[in-house]
Amino acid sequence: MLLKSKLPKVGTTIFTVMSQLAVQYSAINLSQGFPDYDSPPELIGLVDKYMKEGYNQYAPMAGLMKLRERIAEKQLLLHQSDYNPDTEITITAGGTQAIFTALACVIRPGDEVIIFEPAYDSYAPTVTLLGGVVKPVELSPPHYAINWNEVKDLLSPRTRMIMINSPNNPTGITLSDEDMQELLSLIKNTEILILSDEVYEHLIYDGKQHLSVSRYPGLKERSFITVSFGKLFHTTGWKVGYCLAPEWLMTEFRKVHQFLVFSVNTPVQYAIADFLGNAENYSGLNNFFQVKKDFFSNLLKDTRFDLLPCFGSYFQSVQYTRISDEKDTDLAKRLITEFGVASIPVSAFYGNGTDHRVLRFCFAKKQETLEKAVDRLSGV
Repeated sequence: MLLKSKLPKVGTTIFTVMSQLAVQYSAINLSQGFPDYDSPPELIGLVDKYMKEGYNQYAPMAGLMKLRERIAEKQLLLHQSDYNPDTEITITAGGTQAIFTALACVIRPGDEVIIFEPAYDSYAPTVTLLGGVVKPVELSPPHYAINWNEVKDLLSPRTRMIMINSPNNPTGITLSDEDMQELLSLIKNTEILILSDEVYEHLIYDGKQHLSVSRYPGLKERSFITVSFGKLFHTTGWKVGYCLAPEWLMTEFRKVHQFLVFSVNTPVQYAIADFLGNAENYSGLNNFFQVKKDFFSNLLKDTRFDLLPCFGSYFQSVQYTRISDEKDTDLAKRLITEFGVASIPVSAFYGNGTDHRVLRFCFAKKQETLEKAVDRLSGV
């Protein structure tokens, strides 16, 4: 039997490929974005508590109300933006599921979706799977600045959505107020929707501020916001996140969500709800990662890699033009096999494989892990 693939150009994700190579060659894995240290013991204890107390059956489809109320409180505290926990917040199985669901509930065959590349690798395949048409805007190092005139030129009657990601994975760049005003101006008097991937909202550095679309009424009224607790509490394996959207969009979101996962891990929802009750459990996260970013970048300054700006996320990108003219995929594999350090080639985040000779390292690691990795990289 023959099956015509719906994603013929898609293979195994670069994250899986590099992590498998890291295991095969016993390399230090700075490729895939996950910490190598424990999540907060108090949070783990709360999950254990609720499991033992019998909270192990289905949660409500939209998520535990107590957790949704905590999220609403956090959004109001951080961004001065009100969301109704009953009708405008849904708990999801991680950020990627939230992104998929938001796209699935609105994108029809032929709809155009503008994305900014380098982009998180789930964006374009999901749009394609749904019959949509990806319209990429290519950004270039070192600053990956958006040319909004180029975005304007891509707009058409078929444009259904613009996807943004700030702080950005993989670049570590954040959008400014000027960027948000440009976006507002572009979509005014249109029916274009926004999907804002804000999973790294708490990981922001050097005096920058995360500007959620929820701060801008003209954007908020037509935006899905996707967020992840995995990034917030060092628990990427729990796959719990959420989506914020005005009721008219969330109604459609939940129609898809109920048939995709229906509901999400019950004891974990109870535990996170309790843990979110203390704002100190998330308010200092940027300082925690600022220390790691500074430590890692200072170590890298003694190598032949050139650091690119990083104002958010837990990824540091580097250019290697002083080292080699080989393709980034080739160098990334050679770093694993010859030097024992895994990274991600940033060409994987461009639909056409644009190669600016940039690699991405994850610094959400123990200090000793980063020291050992850079010691190896110093020989490159």
